[in-house]
Amino acid sequence: MAGESGKTVQTDIPARMDRLPWSRFHLTIIVALGVTWILDGLEVTLKGAVSSVLQEPESLGFTSSQIGMIASFYITGAVLGALLFGYLTDRFGRRMFFFITLAVYLVGALLTAFSWNLWSFVAFRFITGLGIGGEYAAINSTIDEMIPARVRGQVALGVNGSYWLGAALGALSTIVLLNPDYLPIDIGWRLGFGIGAVLGGIILYMRRHLPESPRWLATHDRLDEAEEVVSDIEKRTSEQTGEELSEVPDDDKIKIRPQKSFSLMKIVKAMFSTHRKRALLGLILMSSQAFLYNAIFFTYALVLSNFFDVPSKNTGLYLVPFAIGNFLGVIVLGRLFDKIGRRVMISLSYGLSAALLMATGYMFAQGYLTAITLTALWSVIFFFASAAASSAYLTVSEVFPLETRALAIAIFYSIGTAAGGIVSPWVFGALIDTGSAWNVFYGYLFAGALMTVAAVTEAVIGIDAEQESLENVTDPLSAEGAE
Repeated sequence: MAGESGKTVQTDIPARMDRLPWSRFHLTIIVALGVTWILDGLEVTLKGAVSSVLQEPESLGFTSSQIGMIASFYITGAVLGALLFGYLTDRFGRRMFFFITLAVYLVGALLTAFSWNLWSFVAFRFITGLGIGGEYAAINSTIDEMIPARVRGQVALGVNGSYWLGAALGALSTIVLLNPDYLPIDIGWRLGFGIGAVLGGIILYMRRHLPESPRWLATHDRLDEAEEVVSDIEKRTSEQTGEELSEVPDDDKIKIRPQKSFSLMKIVKAMFSTHRKRALLGLILMSSQAFLYNAIFFTYALVLSNFFDVPSKNTGLYLVPFAIGNFLGVIVLGRLFDKIGRRVMISLSYGLSAALLMATGYMFAQGYLTAITLTALWSVIFFFASAAASSAYLTVSEVFPLETRALAIAIFYSIGTAAGGIVSPWVFGALIDTGSAWNVFYGYLFAGALMTVAAVTEAVIGIDAEQESLENVTDPLSAEGAE
């Protein structure tokens, strides 16, 4: 029954979603939404791999500092896109922005293929960033709300970690795209961006079958629609699994006061006043992993070229084991976040990443490593760091009220990325330009210190959200008695 706005109603929709058995419906959600990260990984890795090619006179002739600046503008676009689309996703629903954010992203990726100078490249990467920032908010909030609580952690980590499948594909594609024996030096990289955009169009078509989040519908005074969506999901799940679904106990029902919209002031108060410790946790987790990833990943090809004389056409090959290590990390460790728990696993993944990073940076500065051994060590470090980074997104998407979820992801992604991601590629590009391995090491040392702070913070104030309904982790703003 539809609720009169502001009137208390009882609903079992969250409990019904959490008690669903795993089915093809959940797999469809993962594929249609998560495959975006594969494309993003492909496209961003291609950008990292072509850094050396873009410096060639036959191409666009960029400097290392300009390459770092381009990455920073991409991240700036992602920050602004996350904030804009995050707010709109909470205000108007998840489903609409499945299409809008991906469309913006694809336009930017396609235009990048036709860049003709520094500022056109910068502008098109900025547009691409706007779209991918919006995707972070819309997709992570939807996955949390649609996936049963008992596997929410491993699914969220796996979806975010699928980025690295795309990264591996992007790195492998450079064998052809960046090899002048196959394609002219200024054509291969353009073709890569264009292919990625075309593949994204297929994903856009796949998303037409995805429903709106019933949790969002219920809290926004659209209970009839929420009931219809959940009933359809239950029917499909029962048919696919052959299981008869149990009734939801009365104790699992919650009382809410649906509202058509929630004021921005109320949302901000919930995040930064009511849940200020969680806000601090989210900020530290997001900013530390953003600095680590953006500093190293966006400039890794430059390290290979400038310190190990790896030809630009081969730098992509070194990113393959790096990407595989990242993907294996979330797959192998992911289920432990649901079984052992968030607090232990997040602290452990951040702490191990920091210790290994600082040790590897020291060996790099001392000249003990080759391109191959450095890559092997990066693969080990990011086996743990990928789980850490994905757990940061998981944390900010599940510890705040449902009505603020997309904006919470957006705000903490934006603050964290602005603090740790916008400056770091630029700074590391400048450090690499000095030609001093020790200067680069100091940058690694700082990144490791940030990760250590995050590990300690999680151990002290982390939230034990494993296998808990989202509504148990945090009361919705619409819950009876919520302020």
